[in-house]
Amino acid sequence: MASSSKPGAGKKSSAEAKKAARTAERQQNLQEPIDAKSSKPKPTSKSRKKTDAVQAGTREQPVDMPAQHLPKPGNEHELRLAPRYQAPDYKGSGKLTGMKAIVTGGDSGIGRAVSVLFAREGADVAVVYLNEHKDAKATKAAVEAEGRSCVLISGDVKDPAFCERAVARSVKALGGVDVLVNNAAFQLHAEKLEDLSEEHLQETLQTNIGGYFRMAKAALPHLKEGSSIINTGSETGIFGHKSLLDYSATKGAIHAFTQSLASNLLERGIRVNAVAPGPVWTPLNPADKPAEEVGEFGRDSDMKRAAQPEEISPAYVFLASPVTASYISGIVLPVMGGPRG
Repeated sequence: MASSSKPGAGKKSSAEAKKAARTAERQQNLQEPIDAKSSKPKPTSKSRKKTDAVQAGTREQPVDMPAQHLPKPGNEHELRLAPRYQAPDYKGSGKLTGMKAIVTGGDSGIGRAVSVLFAREGADVAVVYLNEHKDAKATKAAVEAEGRSCVLISGDVKDPAFCERAVARSVKALGGVDVLVNNAAFQLHAEKLEDLSEEHLQETLQTNIGGYFRMAKAALPHLKEGSSIINTGSETGIFGHKSLLDYSATKGAIHAFTQSLASNLLERGIRVNAVAPGPVWTPLNPADKPAEEVGEFGRDSDMKRAAQPEEISPAYVFLASPVTASYISGIVLPVMGGPRG
């Protein structure tokens, strides 16, 4: 990681680490009462044969998820079934050669998979994350194994000052920024609207949509013609979800933000797009749902299984590369395993 010789830089980094730790603790406190209300086992969907799941890729993907619940913010290394992010059959072809990317929520899940493929296509990557340090180091190692540079930046995207510093540190360490991937997210289910506390609501709003606004605003002075912003939306932003009222609302807002910002930046030659994934095996859902529901995760999708992060990340490469997407801006690309997710 790049260091700074400016007076007080170490104090700022330490302060950001403490803020990130407090955010993680706050998220765990929000999780506790929800977990208590969800402790009563619920009937799960009728079991299906493993062979019912659709396998349309170059290698067979897992179908049965472990019935496991994680404390927030959710560490990938604690999952009993490790998400697949390496995409071993994906061959890089220089689509992002010489480019510099910032990926928020890049420590795990989709963010890690995107970081790895960006590196395979020739980009250096700044990984912005809350405080999942062990996961972030694993992402850094994976990016460097692809022969590219990686800088880790820990902090909370709810903080405008942190977003400014994160971009500044990325630019200094990598030499610029060409692609911003807004991917950091907070998700916590609530079965009834009355269960959604104000603190819970604000954590979701300020992380998921507020963080996207702040990071885009901070990165914009450094973006130039040919640069792009890619936002992570969700099928919930299209179809809704009965127990993710706030999360679904933010994802719908992200889709609208994407289309609006695309129009706003069109004359500057900066493209803005979004990817709307269906169910994906990342720490996000095991750190939200009760264990018995996690065991059925993805089984109600069209393909009757959850996606692995490596099945989602190529969409980000496609949208990021001027080679493949120079005439694409303002789209929300559904990657949901079918028309309904």
